[in-house]
Amino acid sequence: MEGRCDAVAGTAMEVEAEASPFSAGFSGSLTLDPAASGVASSTTRRLGLRNSIQTNFGDDYVFQIASCQEISTLAVSLSTNALKFYSPATGQYMGECTGHTGTIHEISFSAPSSPQVICSCSGDGTIRAWDTRSFKQISLLNGGASREMFSFSFGGSSGNLLASGSNSQVLLWDWRSSKQLACLEDSHMDDVTQVRFAPKQQSKLISAAVDGLVCVFDTDGDIDEDNDLLSVMNVETSVANVGFYGNTYQKLWCLTHIETLSTWDWNDGTRELNVEDARSLSTNKWNLDHVDYFVDCHYSLPDDRLWVIGGTNAGTLGYFPVKTDPAGGAIDSAEAVLEGGHTGVVRTIYPAGSSLERLGQHRGIFGWTGGEDGRLCCWQSDDIAETKKSWISSTLVSRVGKRTKGRHQPY
Repeated sequence: MEGRCDAVAGTAMEVEAEASPFSAGFSGSLTLDPAASGVASSTTRRLGLRNSIQTNFGDDYVFQIASCQEISTLAVSLSTNALKFYSPATGQYMGECTGHTGTIHEISFSAPSSPQVICSCSGDGTIRAWDTRSFKQISLLNGGASREMFSFSFGGSSGNLLASGSNSQVLLWDWRSSKQLACLEDSHMDDVTQVRFAPKQQSKLISAAVDGLVCVFDTDGDIDEDNDLLSVMNVETSVANVGFYGNTYQKLWCLTHIETLSTWDWNDGTRELNVEDARSLSTNKWNLDHVDYFVDCHYSLPDDRLWVIGGTNAGTLGYFPVKTDPAGGAIDSAEAVLEGGHTGVVRTIYPAGSSLERLGQHRGIFGWTGGEDGRLCCWQSDDIAETKKSWISSTLVSRVGKRTKGRHQPY
C-alpha cells in the first residue's frame, strides 16, 4: 500500500500551542544537585510546561517522538498508525503521513546522509521512509505479512546497513540497494524488541528480545550467524528497551517489561547492576506518587551520568540518577520532575539536548513528552515565566506531606 502525507497549514484538530486550553497553569520543576552534576554553586532551576498540543480527536495515544535539528522538525507517531509533524519551537502543525496498516513501533531521523528523511517500522511488516520536504513515501522494505517489525537501526562499517528486529529474527538490508543481506534466526526464540548499532563500534550490533537474551553480532563482511554471534547476555526476563552509555559507550542499560533495570559491559558480557525493585527504590526518592513504570533512560557524556526516567499513571515524570556504586542504593533522589502536563501514562520523552550535553542545558527547552492522553508537551528548562504566560512554575521536587495512592500495575 503506498503511503501518503498531507501538508496542512492548520486545522481545527491541530491547536496552536500557546492557544491551547491545556497549557495554562501547568507547572514543573528542575533541580540540579551541584555536587552530583559539577555545578559550582547551589542552584535550583524551574522547569515549566511551555506548550501543550492536543494531537487527536478521540482517544489516540502518542507512541514516540523523534526530532531532527537540521530541519527543525518534530515527528510524532500515533496509535492511528499515522505520523504527524510539528515545529519543535512553536508547536505549529506541519503535516501528516499515513500508509502503515499496523502499529508503528519505532520512528527515527537516522537514514544515512538524509536529514530530511524519517523512517518508521510497523506491525504491518514494513519499514518505510518519508521525505519531510515533499511529504511523500520514498522507500518501502517489506519483510512479509507474518513479520512484525519492532525496531530498526542504521550502522555497519559503511553506515549503510539497516538492521531490524522481527518475530525471533534479526534482518539486515543494504539501505542503498534495498537488498536483504541476512536473516539471523537462531539466536532468539521470541520477538526481537530492540536492535542497536554501537555508537563507537559501528560494525557491532546489539539485539534484545522477549526471550530475555541480549546478543552481540559482528556485521563486518559476509554475515554468518554461526561465526558472527560474539556473545549472549541473559537478562532473564523480557527486554523492553536498551541503550548505550559510558565514555566510549561500552556500557549498556536495559529496561524490562516488568520494570526492572540492569546495566552491562557489553564488550565482555558482564552484568554490573541488577535492580529488580527499581520502582520501589525510585518511589522512595521523591515525595510524589508511586512510580508505576519506566519510560526511558538518559545519559550525559560530559557528566558521565545515567538517569532512569520513571512515571506515574497520572502523568508525572522524574529523572532518577543511577549510581555506579550501588552500596548506598542503586537509584538516587529525583533531579528533575515534569508535572502537570499529562493526565495519563507517558509513553515517550525526547530530550532537547543530546548525550553530548549536560542535562537541561539545551537553549531553554528541556524536551518533549507524549502519552496516552494524546498530548504532546514541550518543557522549558529556563526560568522565563515572565515572558511565557502559558505556564506557571511553582512546584518543587520535594513537597511537605507525601500523598498516598494505591499501587498501580505498569502499562
